[in-house]
This record gives sequence, C-alpha cells and structure tokens, in this order.
Amino acid sequence: MYIRIMKRMREAVRLRQYVMTLHAAEEMEDDGFTIYDVERCILNGTITERQKEISIGEWKYLVQGMTFTDRGICVAAKFSVTGKLVIITVYAA
Repeated sequence: MYIRIMKRMREAVRLRQYVMTLHAAEEMEDDGFTIYDVERCILNGTITERQKEISIGEWKYLVQGMTFTDRGICVAAKFSVTGKLVIITVYAA
C-alpha cells in the first residue's frame, strides 16, 4: 500500500530533496539516531499509517524501519507544496 508515495519519498532522499524540521532534529538527537538512520528508514522501511492534518488538509505518512544498529525507528513525513519531503518528527519504534 502507498507504493507510489514510498517511491517518491525514496527518490527525494536519494536526491537529497528533503528538509528536516527543528523538532525532528531534536527528537532524532534525543533518541540517539543519526541522519543516516533516518535516511535508511525511508529507503528500506514501509509506510504503516497515513494521517490527515485537519487544520491544513495535508497528508502525512509514518514510515517504520530499522537503524544501522537494528533499532526500530519511525519517521513522520509529508510532501511540501514545493515537492520537497519534509521530515516532521522521528522517534524510536
């Protein structure tokens, strides 16, 4: 499910067409993850849930995967109006 979106996310990571919110960077650091763990999650993980942000009418996706040290990780991301992937938050799964 969500194969087309997952392909877009992976392509955005491969082309470095993504941005990370300050909140995501702080959460990533708090949980001991690196940017490489986040990228690996998107490149090898799967979308487990789609959520609609009611206030702005946009969809965000939860991607679950594994880090390089075999820890579970979840990345919440969406596409901006410019087409860039926005990493909203990161947490241990």
